Amino acid sequence: MLLITTPTGDIGSQLVRMLLDSSDAAFRVIARDPARLPSDLRERIDVVTGSHYDPAVLDRALDGADALFWNAAPNPAATTLDEVYAGAAATAAKLLAAHGTGHVVTVSALGRGTSHQADAGLVTASLAMDDALSAAVPNFRALANPSFMDNLLRQAAQLRDPGVFSGPMPAQSRQPTVATRDIAAAAARLLLDRCWTGSAEQPLLGPEDLSPDEQAATVSAVLGRPVTYRQDPLDSVETRLLGFGASPAFAGGMAAMVRAKAEHGLDTGVPRTPETATPTTFRQWCEQVLKPAVENG
Repeated sequence: MLLITTPTGDIGSQLVRMLLDSSDAAFRVIARDPARLPSDLRERIDVVTGSHYDPAVLDRALDGADALFWNAAPNPAATTLDEVYAGAAATAAKLLAAHGTGHVVTVSALGRGTSHQADAGLVTASLAMDDALSAAVPNFRALANPSFMDNLLRQAAQLRDPGVFSGPMPAQSRQPTVATRDIAAAAARLLLDRCWTGSAEQPLLGPEDLSPDEQAATVSAVLGRPVTYRQDPLDSVETRLLGFGASPAFAGGMAAMVRAKAEHGLDTGVPRTPETATPTTFRQWCEQVLKPAVENG
């Protein structure tokens, strides 16, 4: 039995679909609102209603579970990062040990082993989460990711008009990015074929490094109209998030993560190999995901 958290989120929803389409493996999900699950899937899934941060809910859902997919989806309202990451993972770790769950796969971040690991906000919190979970089970894999290509979907309206997207990364700074569907696919492979043992990270780097200006050129070509990139000041990240109502803990954690990526190359320390490269190119993602979202949004 596989247990999947965040089944209505970006990665979790794709993982659920992949599991149903490619395997007859038994699995259940924890969902705050089961009504958000696609109607064609709802009756085919064993659903435990609630939050995986609720120990009673998690305890019930882990009954008979051989493997767990754990995703600490960012919570802009969190009063501390600990309640979403390491603290929540420590509670989960006790339950995993009690139930004898043997395999855990997490969605995590690049940056372990770098000099800026300890002051990288959400990345630092993600790595602490991994430490807590890996200590509780014999077999653990952290899917260590750079920034997601799919983050650009948040700016679909700006891409339509006036044809611009923005961010804090330097315009010429080449960075890896990964499509969330490739993260889901990696999780599905690990959960379905559990011949792997021990604890390790599995970096997922995408097939290429691109700068924001190079991304803008690709988006322009795919959309068939000019799109430009505008670099925002690093100091604006925290202020903007606070203005949107995010908690100081979340806004500060996001700002620290972005600064570590922009100024210290947090995502660029792992070499791209056949094992770390994922298949979806940025252009493919733009053609298949971004363009429909921009044109139909």
